[in-house]
Amino acid sequence: MVMGALLHVVVHAQVVQSTTTADQKQLVSEKKLVLIHGNTISTNTGGAKVHIEVDAQKKYQTIEGFGYALTGGSAQLIQSLPAFKKQTVLKEIFTKKGIGVSYIRISMGASDLDARVFSYDDLPSGQTDSMLTHFSIAEDTVALIPTIKAALTIQPHLKIMASPWSPPVWMKTNGSTMGGHLMLSYYGSYAQYFVKYIQAMKKLGIMIHAVTLQNEPEHGGNNPSLLMTAAEQTVFVRDYLGPLFKKNNIHTEIVIYDHNADHPNYPIEVLNDPQAKSYISAAAFHLYLGEERALSKVHDAHPDKKVYFTEQWTGAKGDFAGDFMWHMEHIVLGTMQNWSSLVLEWNLAADASYAPHTPGGCTQCKGAFTIQGDTITKNVSYYIIAQVAKYIPADAIRTASKSSSKDVLSLSFSLQNGKQALLLINKAATQEVEVQAADQKFNAVLPANSASTFIW
Repeated sequence: MVMGALLHVVVHAQVVQSTTTADQKQLVSEKKLVLIHGNTISTNTGGAKVHIEVDAQKKYQTIEGFGYALTGGSAQLIQSLPAFKKQTVLKEIFTKKGIGVSYIRISMGASDLDARVFSYDDLPSGQTDSMLTHFSIAEDTVALIPTIKAALTIQPHLKIMASPWSPPVWMKTNGSTMGGHLMLSYYGSYAQYFVKYIQAMKKLGIMIHAVTLQNEPEHGGNNPSLLMTAAEQTVFVRDYLGPLFKKNNIHTEIVIYDHNADHPNYPIEVLNDPQAKSYISAAAFHLYLGEERALSKVHDAHPDKKVYFTEQWTGAKGDFAGDFMWHMEHIVLGTMQNWSSLVLEWNLAADASYAPHTPGGCTQCKGAFTIQGDTITKNVSYYIIAQVAKYIPADAIRTASKSSSKDVLSLSFSLQNGKQALLLINKAATQEVEVQAADQKFNAVLPANSASTFIW
């Protein structure tokens, strides 16, 4: 028997439900529901409905944003488009009429998804440049910087994170673009390299919100790459980069680690050094290994520092259904339930053969868009980010929510405009849900194997 009643009930407003299903029958498809506002004495305790309770009074982390890596290869493909299509795709990415991306990650020098390997101070073999007199970001002015400038024209509040894959090879112990460590004698030069980069970008009107010290510092097999231990990051931040940022009045965030969730003790070790910690804003993670609960381990050890999630690929051999549901559960909902304030998917665009990439770089990284000539196709990571970025802006605050079913996962937010947002992931067959948030209530249907975002 169903028990429950409402007193003083009025139809207060509408709820927007946006849904993407694993079978692709719905792709960020919106519909409107009725929001009931009134004094609720009780909620239904019987029947087949799943009950979701939202507690907006219990607040957690503030959201930095959602987005992608704008790799050099992605920028090259976007710049190759005819002017009208280029503008169309950028508006699709960065406006609320599109998917509302609020944060991007770029590489300092080449990533493995650039057409070739380069740094900002490449020299003939055997030469060095400790004073960085040959430093130049000219390579980025070809495609990456024009793409960023165009994006900033559309979305002036876009935040940008920059990550190096490798310093110039003359700074490295092995003299190679792959692996090796940063020579201690060049720690000072490399700190200046970061400063020069941030200053050069600022002169072009591009503010770098954050830098990570190294992409995947425990993986030396990528091209380019660099190995960097926790002890090395501690020394580099504490004795070189942090003090140099302070001296030059640079407020760009310093972010450590930027690698897999199987090793949370790495960022904890760095943050355990009080001097190094004083310069650090956040620890960043990927999830190719480990579990998202590792992010909470870092938060619990150092709750005054932020946690970021900065990369997860979708691959050529993946399928839409599996990738969409896994990423929504683990990358979006899972990392944010474990204190991440940022979710970035990997590359924004690739061509039909998963290029451009460096020799030895990723050969199966699927972009959010496939750009082949002037044909543009949306792929699964487009919808992963669209499902949240379009509806949950930067500065939203995660709030408490709980579900009566293990098959329906929930993640809720309070928005700065006074509205609320709720992400529900349904891992089972079609479900009816009843959502209660203080004195507001609505009913909805969740299609099988789907994600729905609600705004009210």
